[in-house]
Amino acid sequence: MSENVVSLLTRQRALLREEYQYELAEFRRQTEAVGVERKVARGLAWYPLTIGRSYYNSLDQLVVEVTKPADDVDHQFEPGKPVCWFSQDASGDRYGTGGLLHYFKFVSHVSYVEANRMVITLPDEGVLAQLRNAYRLGVQLYLDELTYRLMFEALDAVIAARSGRLAELREMFHASQPIGKFTFAPVRFPWLNTSQQAAVNEVLWAKDVAVVHGPPGTGKTTTLVEAIYETLRRENQVLVCAQSNMAVDWIAEKLVDRGVSVLRIGNPMRVTDKMLSFTYERRFEDHPLYQELWAVRRSIRQLYDSRSGSREARHQKIARLKDRATDIEYTIHQALMQDAKVIACTLTGSANRLLDGMKFGTLFIDEATQALEAACWIAIRKAHRVVFAGDHKQLPPTIKSPEAMRGGLDHTLMQYIVEQKPQAVSLLTVQYRMCETIMQFPNQEFYEGRLQSAPEVKYRGILDWDTAIEWIDTPMAFEDDGSTRDYQEQAAGLSRINPAEAELTLDTLKRYFEKIGKERILEERLDVGLISPYKGQVYLLRQMLRRDSFWKPFRNLITTGTVDSFQGQERDIIVISLVRSNEEGQIGFLRDLRRMNVAITRARMKLILIGNRKTLARMPFYRRLAEYVDSQW
Repeated sequence: MSENVVSLLTRQRALLREEYQYELAEFRRQTEAVGVERKVARGLAWYPLTIGRSYYNSLDQLVVEVTKPADDVDHQFEPGKPVCWFSQDASGDRYGTGGLLHYFKFVSHVSYVEANRMVITLPDEGVLAQLRNAYRLGVQLYLDELTYRLMFEALDAVIAARSGRLAELREMFHASQPIGKFTFAPVRFPWLNTSQQAAVNEVLWAKDVAVVHGPPGTGKTTTLVEAIYETLRRENQVLVCAQSNMAVDWIAEKLVDRGVSVLRIGNPMRVTDKMLSFTYERRFEDHPLYQELWAVRRSIRQLYDSRSGSREARHQKIARLKDRATDIEYTIHQALMQDAKVIACTLTGSANRLLDGMKFGTLFIDEATQALEAACWIAIRKAHRVVFAGDHKQLPPTIKSPEAMRGGLDHTLMQYIVEQKPQAVSLLTVQYRMCETIMQFPNQEFYEGRLQSAPEVKYRGILDWDTAIEWIDTPMAFEDDGSTRDYQEQAAGLSRINPAEAELTLDTLKRYFEKIGKERILEERLDVGLISPYKGQVYLLRQMLRRDSFWKPFRNLITTGTVDSFQGQERDIIVISLVRSNEEGQIGFLRDLRRMNVAITRARMKLILIGNRKTLARMPFYRRLAEYVDSQW
């Protein structure tokens, strides 16, 4: 192993340790110092809670339903995430101000969450009684230490590898060791475009690694599904992973639609309804032998509770029944694993005990540029070759530590391979989302002008003689009476807001809706994305939408969220409130151009930017964007 590779991976581990320590310190600070009201505003806590019904779910877990007051806060609770409970003593008010917080000494996990209702697992009935008797109950996110432990273990294994496939892949990904290719004739896929066909063939030819680079709207998922399907003609089984459960379910659903046998590994409460029937647990329960297993387990419980006969005889019978239960469990497990052509899970989910000892000819990692390198190695340890899919010009992994960010922890394994082994990369070049006018700017800025619009989307629009992209410059925006608004940004906790710009954003969209006409919008179901890089502005926009009766007929057509929440989505109309407006030209994380690439490439037919040109155009990228918009008029 070269010293450079050792140094790089050791530095990655140190940066990951920095991120872990930062998260740990932040969690302790939030637990001990930050008031409940601020936790709630940041989406880290639900308070006050109302305890609802409790029951045992299909996995025989005790769960309890909780609800919170309705609000528009973007919370960070997701199925599977660890949480801790707290109560506030009577000296505080109902908003969490003033009273001492008391934390319960156990950890739960989110089982299900929607709107203002959440289902949470509990360890036992005694804990449930404590919660029901608690005064002013709340719940907050807990540090997910398991994921960090798995990433550290994976990095340590990669660094320590002296021989074998793991060591070979490490040297190929980070050093000069060449990658290999097969040389058989290309396979034709007439239903794919030329670049998609080329990408699938490059995957089939790759002996070691392949990268499918899929810019927005280029059919990355379609291409990846075809590559997986064709790989399964040559291999009995493959492992398909992604960073998030949502991404895993998306690719898994497409494979199911294609007729592929998929076994979804992971918490069933974290998968979509469509994929629920493909989870290991549900398939296990549906196996013909499960009823016998259930009967054996029931007999074991009855024997434990029984007082008839001698104790020794009962223990002997229990031992025989346990052996029988183990045999049945093993038989069902083997059948499920052998029947599945695709094992689908998150990267950390690949460490699930159900996959212990399993090896795969090919590992596919979707949305690979949103995953930390250490997370990728968790799954790579089980594979002979790896196929990465994603777009390193879009959102990177979420890094919370400024020090880790500066050190390059967000530089992904796929990026290293793109840089070290460009011959492994296949760029998808035909996009099916944006009209030509919207596509051209990101095409030149991020993709070297190599993208082209599919004929069916190239010239489409909403209105005749409309301009597909426009920028409303806030200092130039006037009221009907000739007066101007104050468009200065404001601090809002850890976020930023610009109330005047929020009003202008909705006024602009309202005028555009009036041009289109209510009947046409509802009949054609033209959908809208209201995007802002700042959570504070998103919250403000949601409040204003709710208060204005004009939007009532259209509320199910309008989605408001941060840039990150729109990753992978698209809308007919996108309106972006950029927020930053100051004399110093400070634009914060708008400097991360990958974030802006995501924002502007969500639009199919109309893109409206709202923001202070003078503030933003001090950065060359935004100056070029403004000039491009001007050139379209």
